[in-house]
Amino acid sequence: MALHCPECGFVNPEGANYCQKCGAYLAPREGEEEPTTMTYKVDETGEYQPVDIEEVVEQAGAALVIRSGGGRSGESFTIDADRTGIGRSPDAEVFLDDVTVSRNHALIVRRKDGLYIDDLGSLNGTYVNRRRIESHKLDDGDEIQIGKYKLSYLER
Repeated sequence: MALHCPECGFVNPEGANYCQKCGAYLAPREGEEEPTTMTYKVDETGEYQPVDIEEVVEQAGAALVIRSGGGRSGESFTIDADRTGIGRSPDAEVFLDDVTVSRNHALIVRRKDGLYIDDLGSLNGTYVNRRRIESHKLDDGDEIQIGKYKLSYLER
C-alpha cells in the first residue's frame, strides 16, 4: 500500500519514513509505534557513550541531536556556551564532516532573549524548519538542516 505525503501529496512506497519528494516525515499508521533513536556522545577515545537526552537538556539547557545524515543519527551535542560553532572544521564544537557543509557554516549565539542560529555565509545555506535563514531564534523542536545533516534542537 502506498503512502501519500501529508505535505506535498507525493505517493511514496510502503514502509517509507520520509517523503522522497519533499522530505516530510510520514507519520506511522494507527497501531504502529514511532521509531526511537538512541542518543549518544563520542568520547575522547572515539567510543560511543549512551546519554539520556532529557538529562542533557535539563543540565545544559539546550542540545542538538543529529536525526539523519552521515551515519551519525542519535549523536548529541550540548549547547551550554555563549557561542557554538557548527561546520566542517575539526575545531567546530559541532563537527559535521561532509563536503555539503562549509568549514565555518553556522554559529549558535546566546543573546538576551534566547539562542539564535546564524548562517556564516555558507555555500549551501542553513535551514530551520525547511526555510533558509540568515539568523533565526531557536525554539524547542526546531529542525535544522546543514548540508546533508538534519538536526533537532531541544531545550528545557
